Amino acid sequence: MKIAIASDHAGYSQKEAIKPLLRDLGLEVEDLGTVSADTSVDYPDYAARVAMAVANGEVDQGLLVCASGTGMAITANKVPGVRAAVAWSEETARLARQHNDANVLAIGARTTPVAEIPKIIKSWFESSFEGGRHAGRVDKIRRLEVER
Repeated sequence: MKIAIASDHAGYSQKEAIKPLLRDLGLEVEDLGTVSADTSVDYPDYAARVAMAVANGEVDQGLLVCASGTGMAITANKVPGVRAAVAWSEETARLARQHNDANVLAIGARTTPVAEIPKIIKSWFESSFEGGRHAGRVDKIRRLEVER
């Protein structure tokens, strides 16, 4: 599986710490920036890069890291075909994949305990969409994208 990862300056250090874990999980990682914590950048630019890569099928999933995860998730969700979720626990990551078929994970570097981040990521990538009763709900989300 190939994933795109990006962060803003607030999430840069955590993004760099995450990449070896992703490779250990057997994932091919495409880093779409930023390249430093030293320069303030606009998180929507980096979230859009990942969201577009997911929507265009260039990668299978995306992972975003900013201060809270929220701004990047909001941005990513503006791109049709993207279902981004902020996860702050193993359970929220697992449920986002199983029930919502989320394809972009957003993590808050300042709001998530560092020791929990690897657990969240593992839970995300070990989970998959359950379909069933959830499929109709995800189809409603997809129809909303078309109706805009």
